[in-house]
Parts: sequence; C-alpha cells; structure tokens
Amino acid sequence: MSQVVAVTGATGFIGRALLDTLLESKWRIRALTRKFSSVKRENLEWVHGDLDNHESLRRLVSGAYAVIHCAGAVRGNSLESFLQNNVVGTDNLLRAILEQNLSPRFLFVSSLAARESKLSWYATSKFKAEQLINSCSDNMPCTIFRPAAVYGPGDKELQPLFKATHYGVLPAIGDLINHFGLLHVNDLVSAIQYWLCTDKPIKGTFEIDDGTPGGYTYRSVAAIAQDVLGKPVRCIRLPDLILQLIAHANLWASRLLGYSPMLTPGKVCELQHPDWVCDITPLRQNLVNWYPNFRLCDTLPQLIKL
Repeated sequence: MSQVVAVTGATGFIGRALLDTLLESKWRIRALTRKFSSVKRENLEWVHGDLDNHESLRRLVSGAYAVIHCAGAVRGNSLESFLQNNVVGTDNLLRAILEQNLSPRFLFVSSLAARESKLSWYATSKFKAEQLINSCSDNMPCTIFRPAAVYGPGDKELQPLFKATHYGVLPAIGDLINHFGLLHVNDLVSAIQYWLCTDKPIKGTFEIDDGTPGGYTYRSVAAIAQDVLGKPVRCIRLPDLILQLIAHANLWASRLLGYSPMLTPGKVCELQHPDWVCDITPLRQNLVNWYPNFRLCDTLPQLIKL
C-alpha cells in the first residue's frame, strides 16, 4: 500500500497488534511514540512526541490517508487526569488534522464503557472524546469503535483472571450472572483492516465484541476453563464492601505516592455493571465481509498456557 496510515498508541497492547498486522499488509505506517524506538521495520516511521506535542501531531498526520487513534489513559487517580489524556489529547490530534485542511479517514478506538459514561472517570473521558470527534464529522469521515473487553497475547488486564483458573478459581466482581462481551485483539485488528479498505468511508459509532449471543457470564467462562483444564473451576465472588475499601485505599495511596491506579471506585462500578454485551449487527452491515473468528472456547487453551 502506498497510502500512509497514522497511528497513536502504537506501543500499547492493541496498537502493537495493529502495527504488526498493517505492516504485514504493506501499509506505510507513521506511528507516534514517547520514546525513541530501536525497532526499525520497512514502511514504518516513528514520530517522537505525545498527544500534547502539537508539532509532532502535525508531522504525524501530514498527508495521511487514515488516522487511527488508539492512544489513551486507562489508569488515573482523578477525573482531571483522564480528561487531560483522553479528551485534551484527542482535541489536540483533531486540531492538527483540521489546521492543515486534511480530510483523512479517522477511527477512534474508544471503549464500551462510554455507553455508560456516568459510571467512572474513564467512561466519562471516553464519552467526551467521542463527542469531540463527532463534532468534526462534517470536516472528515469519522468512525468510533466501542470494543468490549479486549484480550489476547500481550494483554495484562484479563490475563490474571484466566491464569487464576489454573488454581480452580475464577474471581468475579459483581453478580455471577452479569453479562459481558469479550473481543480477541485479532478480531479488533481485523475489523480495523476492513475499515481501512472499504470503498467508501463509514461514519458512526459501532459496538464490537465476538458476537457470542448474550455474551458471557462468569459462570460460562468458568465452564469453558473447566472443559479446557479437565478439572473443576469455581467462581468466587469478591465481596462488594471489600472491593470498595480496596479501591478507595488504592486511590488514596496513588495520590500520596504519585502513581496511576487501575482499581478505583469508578472501575469497580464499571466491572459490576450487569450488561456489557454488544450488538455487532450495525458494524457487520458496514463491514460486509468482516466477522469475528475467535471465541473464548477456542483461544483460552493458549491464553492459560501463556
């Protein structure tokens, strides 16, 4: 491919998988990075900077056929920290595009959490970033993907849960019958590839998971793990009060010691929400030949071994 695809978040979990696949498909990639990378590959140009560096952003998007915005904060100890990373950073990227009178295809890899924007600081910031992007839809074709929980090789968030099944337990946050979607990173990357190659740019906001009817529950995940391991796997529900105490203590300690926590009271509210299942029908109608190919029952054996 001769066209340039500009990518933010290329060194993250999803971004790395995306980068590898696009390079294999011969796209020319220009990727933003905070650190100078020693990784040199054909058709890959690193742009040193971050979402607060306006000059780097202008260089990143210059002449790009498409911009894929994967960067964002998933950890933080205040609403302001999430807004700075996920909203201000997105605004800076959009300004870099519009100031140069460019009109690339624009894809924002958001989060299904944005569907319930009041649950957490993270969800609020993702929703506000989506609003910014939608406000630019008259100037360029904008697409928003809202993936469910993304997992696969390199994932650090869901992997501990899967690994726990080795010991015959699956920790559960919230009711055991809560429903949630899962999405293998390869299926997300595949959807992005199809998005890049559509004859006409698609617009709109699309939820995406692996298409399992009704999604998963902790009990169904435990049953899959039990089949894989050949031994009993029990769901252990973590008490709500203890979770909230840990989350508040973690938040307090993060502010004292200056780190960005994952488990906060808002994150607990996200994880306890009863319905994180997606309807992928609208996305499939726009990406006609795309369909998820990875189900947890097929991928869990490899994930448990990682």
